[in-house]
Parts: sequence; structure tokens; C-alpha cells
Amino acid sequence: QVLLVESGGGLVQPGGSLTLSCAASGFPSSRYAMSWHRQAPGRERELVARISSSGSTNYADAVKGRFTISREYAKNTVLLQMNSLKPEDTAVYYCNANWALLHQDYWGQGTQVTVSS
Repeated sequence: QVLLVESGGGLVQPGGSLTLSCAASGFPSSRYAMSWHRQAPGRERELVARISSSGSTNYADAVKGRFTISREYAKNTVLLQMNSLKPEDTAVYYCNANWALLHQDYWGQGTQVTVSS
């Protein structure tokens, strides 16, 4: 059974930090590009950060310099370190695993991040 389980969301004050974790199981996640997306109320889901199977990364302009995506291959886990959080970062954050060549695309259930004083 393919599973992506996110954790680490919560309520944080502006300027604070959170680390999201995505645990993958049921498929060879090390061969997949992994990414984090977010969706705020009334808005479309958007890409936040992506890390390829080889470890190269790219980020949305809105989070560059504040967020860092990384992967722990031995643990089949992808992390999103979020620093200097802003109210506009408030959203449900989703983990995604994608292998375009095989047309395989998996999503987690999401974790809520709320940035508010």
C-alpha cells in the first residue's frame, strides 16, 4: 500500500519556525521526485519546494531563502524546514511523490500550518 504521511504542522507565530516531515512507504521513494505543495482557502494548490531523486532542489519565489527541502534516503522521509514564517504561509501543506516517466503520482493527506499571533 502506497502511503505518504505528513506530520509537523501546527500553529506558530510570525517569524517562527516549523519542520514538516513526510514519511513514504509502499514504493521506492528514493527513485521519485518529492515535493511539498500548499493550498490556502480559496486558492489553488501551489508548488512550494521540490527535490529530485538525485537531490537537486528548486523553490517557489515566495519561500526562497526561508524554506529548505531535504530528504533522508535511509528513512524514506522528506523534510521541509520552514523559517521566518509569515501569515501568508498559512495553508494545508501536502507531500507529493512523482515519477513522470512511469506516470506515477502520489499525494499525502495534508497537514495544516497556521501562522498567526
